[in-house]
Amino acid sequence: MPFELVSDMIPAGDQPQAIDKLVNGLNSGVHKQTLLGVTGSGKTFTIANVIQKTQLPTLVISHNKTLAGQLYQEFKELFPKNHVSYFVSYYDYYQPEAYIPASDTYIAKEVEINDLIDKLRLEATSNLFSGPDNIVVASVSCIYNIGDPREFSSRTLDFKISDNWPRRRLFEELVNLFYTRNELEFKRSTFRVRGDAIEVWLSYADWILVLEFDELNNLKKIIQRHPFTGQEFLLNNYRIYPAKQFVGASGDIKEIFKKIRSDCTAQVEVFKSENKILEAHRLQQRVDYDLEMLQEIGYVNGIENYSIYFEPGRKTGDPPYTLVDYFKHLYGDKFLTMIDESHVTVPQIGGMYHGDVARKKTLIDFGFRLPNAYDNRPLKWEEFSERVGKTIYVSATPSEFELTQSKDHVIEQIIRPTGLVDPPVEIRTTNKQIPDLMAEIAKRVKLKERTLVVTITKKMAEELAAYLADPLKTPIPFKVAYLHSDIETLERSNILDKLRGGDFDVLVGINLLREGLDLPEVSLVAILDADQQGFLRSRASLIQIMGRASRNIDGRVILYADRNSDAMRQAIDEVNRRRKIQLAYNEEHHIIPETIIKSIRPKLIEKPIEIEVQPLIKIDISSLTPNQRQSHISKLKKEMRNFAFALDFESAIKIRDKIREIEKL
Repeated sequence: MPFELVSDMIPAGDQPQAIDKLVNGLNSGVHKQTLLGVTGSGKTFTIANVIQKTQLPTLVISHNKTLAGQLYQEFKELFPKNHVSYFVSYYDYYQPEAYIPASDTYIAKEVEINDLIDKLRLEATSNLFSGPDNIVVASVSCIYNIGDPREFSSRTLDFKISDNWPRRRLFEELVNLFYTRNELEFKRSTFRVRGDAIEVWLSYADWILVLEFDELNNLKKIIQRHPFTGQEFLLNNYRIYPAKQFVGASGDIKEIFKKIRSDCTAQVEVFKSENKILEAHRLQQRVDYDLEMLQEIGYVNGIENYSIYFEPGRKTGDPPYTLVDYFKHLYGDKFLTMIDESHVTVPQIGGMYHGDVARKKTLIDFGFRLPNAYDNRPLKWEEFSERVGKTIYVSATPSEFELTQSKDHVIEQIIRPTGLVDPPVEIRTTNKQIPDLMAEIAKRVKLKERTLVVTITKKMAEELAAYLADPLKTPIPFKVAYLHSDIETLERSNILDKLRGGDFDVLVGINLLREGLDLPEVSLVAILDADQQGFLRSRASLIQIMGRASRNIDGRVILYADRNSDAMRQAIDEVNRRRKIQLAYNEEHHIIPETIIKSIRPKLIEKPIEIEVQPLIKIDISSLTPNQRQSHISKLKKEMRNFAFALDFESAIKIRDKIREIEKL
């Protein structure tokens, strides 16, 4: 079905002209455009209108999971009748394989996969084959190898009423799609038999497919059933997609193993010719072990390093198949790519390949991996750019790269629909800055408004937060929290929600208080050490931080500095330029600005109930019977996943070590 935008809002302010220019550019064949939209101007709503007017399938790329989740929720609300999918890295915990020559330390790969995100990723790739009305919101993980979309689409099962399905053939086909039979623990990616019915819990959905057959194995009913509520819908036909994205080749496995052994022998000879006897022995031992594991159980830790051998048609050095290739395969050049916060996302995409190659080179040079491990990699920037086609860079502070790429197609969206203007900016001396800051915060507390304080280091953020909350040091202790990269990802969202809800008066942070944060209750942004040189106080960073106060009618910014740096001067000039345009527009159209009022969205992923790790690992194992030990291991594994899901990796590791200790017994 076509894209249908559902919203009570209508384009206002600068949005109508931005929408028209972007749509005209896309229709006239312009491949690169930039939407320079100020904070709070409704850039997401503008892009949503562009999608509806052009009817282009759209890939939205964000530079982190948190902002991707926010965009996913927004697009899902705007397009409730269409397919909106979420595609981010499915690792709760990821320790990549690495080798440190200086200390002769080898680090094996360790991962914990988030089952919900895995389901959402599979839902995204499956949805793409269901029609062109698709919006996929992805993180930069979309440039990593997930296998050939042609192989994925060829591994499907089509069912329609009256089809004849001999039971054995059906089981074989389901296994070929990586579904496993499990009569005891029915869960995602499994199937089971119930009399004349086969129940399949789809890997990419929250419901079960029930296939009912008559005595001649003719399909008489196709039912979609919710596993918990029991709600059912009758279907006339259905297509099942694979339970994994990387389905690999369906060729002769013996020939694949033969090729791996041949490449191993060649590399071993290279090491011997260079008198690297240890490396030659290490590589031969590693490959022999991996192939034996693959032959016996079909899997080995680090199997992705052999991925190219299982991809027909892909040669060494060829780019990997990624989510972008799914769009390219299905829609050709007739799809849109939106790169959100492009000034951060573009460098991130460009840097992924180089970091991956540096780590792999050490592993290969020291005999831990075959040279073909290089082929399991992210896309290079040039490869990515060739594939995405029509692109809109979206940012309040686009870099020179995006502006150069877009040339004459930089569309400004400076006027906010609410009439709000960029906050006035004031420079104050660092002399007695903390008492001055406290007085400003107290004014906001009386008005039930919030304050953001931006520091230069983590330690300073923590110490300032503690000082502002200490009743012995401040005449009026404030409710304060700090936010930086050491805070768990899910907890960051909780802290921001609590700030909006009034549990905190002040939030002290560093670089996290920049792109994408939607905090209309904040009326004051105070930037300490504003004159420092570097990325955290660059022109773009300062403009982004200042923008956090632009969603409140009383918003203002205070820069504490002893000099007016070039970055400060450029940032203030740009903010003042935007203020003049906004004020003139308001005066001409008799607009009275209003603070944005926005409800707090429900969490995309709820954090699990808190669990104490000590009682779990202090149980006396010697007092348990073998059956009790097995039961306890199952319980520990479940709690380990819960800790990993909550990003409490320290507790997860403690439980993992306890599991290994029990298994040795």
